[in-house]
Amino acid sequence: MSSVTSEPTHLASEQPTSEESSQQGKTVYTVEEIQELLPHRYPFALVDRITEYVPGKSAVGLKNVTVNEPQFQGHIPNRPIMPGVLIVEAMAQVAGVILTQLPETDGNFFAFAGIDKIRFRRPVVPGDQLMMKVELLSFKRGFGKVQGRATVDGEVAAEGVMLFSVFE
Repeated sequence: MSSVTSEPTHLASEQPTSEESSQQGKTVYTVEEIQELLPHRYPFALVDRITEYVPGKSAVGLKNVTVNEPQFQGHIPNRPIMPGVLIVEAMAQVAGVILTQLPETDGNFFAFAGIDKIRFRRPVVPGDQLMMKVELLSFKRGFGKVQGRATVDGEVAAEGVMLFSVFE
């Protein structure tokens, strides 16, 4: 398993090698690596890639929305729209990448403890690429609080605050 640590790979004063430079901006976690961290599987694995990860602080994930996903069978016929609860769940899975790697969580799984101020700003439809930025606001006594924002083509689709508790 690839692991991301908070240890720097080179000193700040050093310039990255050409190989390191070519790696900048690439995927931090593939779908296979995400599955090593999270228990979610088809049809509920909702993150295809983590493109940015700052240990203990934030992550950016993406989901390619396709018409072949099972929720579009009934939501909504002839006008498929990704259910808002699945957008929130996708943001929660990005949060899981952050939370499961906090040293104080011992790799435990997290479950929702609350959802606050979630707002849906635009529909997400097949063909969209959903980008989800999640920032850790706090983690205390087994509870995490994150701010999430999901966008499509730079336009906010959903945003809000999510709370999690350690699930042992």
